[in-house]
Amino acid sequence: MNDAPAELPAEARKSPRRGMCAAVLALESIALGLSSPVMIFLGDVAVAPALVLGLGLAVGCFVVAGMLRAEWAYHVGSALQVGAVCLGFLVPIMFFIGGLFALLWATAYLLGRKIETERAAAWHAWAAEQE
Repeated sequence: MNDAPAELPAEARKSPRRGMCAAVLALESIALGLSSPVMIFLGDVAVAPALVLGLGLAVGCFVVAGMLRAEWAYHVGSALQVGAVCLGFLVPIMFFIGGLFALLWATAYLLGRKIETERAAAWHAWAAEQE
């Protein structure tokens, strides 16, 4: 997570990774929620499975977006990306849409982690100078 000491300002302890990943999951939940009618009308998927899969993944993304304070939630978010891509077996366009969100998820996670590491190093250097 974030290695910043507790005496640093709150701004220094904010997680850019959490914010970026939560944004990706929130937007993905909208896309997955809208995939249910597409599965029903264009993919000839029965109503019940389409609603369970589309809305279930959408609710999962929304819930996990709020739980990203815990490290395990990032693993659940990655599993949701796999689920979104697997919807492509029912509606082929979801291979593209799910893959796009998986790419955004990976970028947000890796870039956010890099920013956290560099920010923690900068704050530690600043704290060392102050002593």
